[in-house]
Amino acid sequence: MFLSRFEFNAVRRGARELLASPQRLHAAVLAAFPADQSRANDQGRVLWRLDQQPHQTLLYLVSPHPPDLTHLVEAAGRPATQSWESRDYAPMLERLTTGQHWAFRLTANPVTTRRKDGTATRSQRFGHVTVAQQTEWLLSRAGKHGFGVVEGRSKEPDVAVRGRRTLRFDRRGRTVTLATALFEGTLEVTDPSLLRQALTHGIGPAKSYGCGLLTLARAS
Repeated sequence: MFLSRFEFNAVRRGARELLASPQRLHAAVLAAFPADQSRANDQGRVLWRLDQQPHQTLLYLVSPHPPDLTHLVEAAGRPATQSWESRDYAPMLERLTTGQHWAFRLTANPVTTRRKDGTATRSQRFGHVTVAQQTEWLLSRAGKHGFGVVEGRSKEPDVAVRGRRTLRFDRRGRTVTLATALFEGTLEVTDPSLLRQALTHGIGPAKSYGCGLLTLARAS
């Protein structure tokens, strides 16, 4: 597995067009791989996430094969001065052990599955829209992904929703709506194998559209 990072040059038209469309950005990410390398396998799958700060927009990418992001550099980056970074993810994955604490970041699509009303015959996905609902969605799923959220100084779970967005775009003639949440906090490893699975296969739905990529950093 590989972890890659690319910085957009947000003043360029190509960057603005990609950042405005999850559908276009999804296609641009897949274009970084030959067709036979973009599919999920036992190692993992292609996952990506946008981290947008006031003066910097980064694309993080986890993939079974190293990406070729030349097309992004030329259309939406800084081709004269900057490329992209890729590194082997295996040493990080192998370093995980039970009891470790890590700072984490995750953009996810928190949803619930239910019938729309009493007359509906099929269940549908509905996005959680409040901070409380979205936080509970993450906390209720942490264990099966090999981690727990540690308690903060207030004895509450050390997790915060730092950003919430509603994405709308057309796909095959219909409008897709995704409610996303950016989670940040501190986790404790409870099952390294399950956590490796989460890091390489993602968490929750809408992985093709920038959701599901969990990343770790040293806890302060």
